Amino acid sequence: MPLVPMKQILDEAMKGGYGVGAFNVNNMEQIQAVMEAANETNSPVIIQASRGALQYSRTIYLKKMVEAAIEEYPHIPVAWHLDHGDSLKTCMKAIDLGFTSVSIDGSLKCVVVKKGGKKKKELVPRTFDENVEITKNVVKEAHKHGVTVEGKIGYLHSIEDGIGYEEGMTYSPFFTNPREAEEFVKETGVDALTVDIDIRSWAFSVKPKSPVKYDALPHIMAIDTRNNIHLNMPEIPLVLCGGSSVPKELGDMIEECGGELRGISGFPIEKIQEAIKYGVRKININTDIWLAMTGAIRKYLKENPTKYDPRDYLRPAREAMKNLCVKKMIAFGQAGHAGDYKPLTLDDMKKFY
Repeated sequence: MPLVPMKQILDEAMKGGYGVGAFNVNNMEQIQAVMEAANETNSPVIIQASRGALQYSRTIYLKKMVEAAIEEYPHIPVAWHLDHGDSLKTCMKAIDLGFTSVSIDGSLKCVVVKKGGKKKKELVPRTFDENVEITKNVVKEAHKHGVTVEGKIGYLHSIEDGIGYEEGMTYSPFFTNPREAEEFVKETGVDALTVDIDIRSWAFSVKPKSPVKYDALPHIMAIDTRNNIHLNMPEIPLVLCGGSSVPKELGDMIEECGGELRGISGFPIEKIQEAIKYGVRKININTDIWLAMTGAIRKYLKENPTKYDPRDYLRPAREAMKNLCVKKMIAFGQAGHAGDYKPLTLDDMKKFY
């Protein structure tokens, strides 16, 4: 089975009322873990890579490993998604690589400011019109290739973007405005929409040096905002940008084995399941993957101090991630749906658009 358009996977999830995990990958073990979990649960799945992942893997390696994955598991519908594309150029590079879906985040732009006599890059919000223009251009070009486009409106992000939770922060100005969301979709023609409906939009949401422990951050969701967006646009799949739950047992394992986690929190799985009922179809998972693998590696090396063969500790890391993905796929409801429909191709989607 070739890679399938993400639009088909999300549209089918809408019909079935379930969510689909989008798992960030950087290397072979992570791709294998996702695919083993999808095979075990008979789940359609989204594999996604960020710009950082492509740089880390030197691009061509990740492309070939994804090709190997779909060859090994031809019965599993797989969409390959670019996570957090920042420009038309970035998205077109991904399309040329064979991605069947791209994300364009036009909500923020990078500016250079002077602070203390030094130049520093900072991310600042774009205007609504600027975001529309950038996103519309990506949609126009991507749809020519049959590629799905995920847009972004709202700008509550994390320390990875230079904007994070700070004590005393006012929440409401950051939440996506339902009326603007509806206008944004009409103006741009995006296939899926990332909206900011929670104060902890990513697992990393405070400064790295924060004294706040990993399990002590707030979980605040703008429920009315989320529900109104879905009611206004029931045909548009919504995306939960940060779907990691940061399970306490993973954090505890890392700390018991010498690690230290500060300033990290997750989104309770029950809240994600509630969000799925109101239009969230794509749930991005990244931090939980890191925690599962790091915990397994730390545990193995602590218990086996004489071992140094990477294969010895990467095996349990891969298994830990697979088990995590299995749990997510079952919790989101995608398990058992891999064979529900005949997969479309990008050529099919070219005709559709």
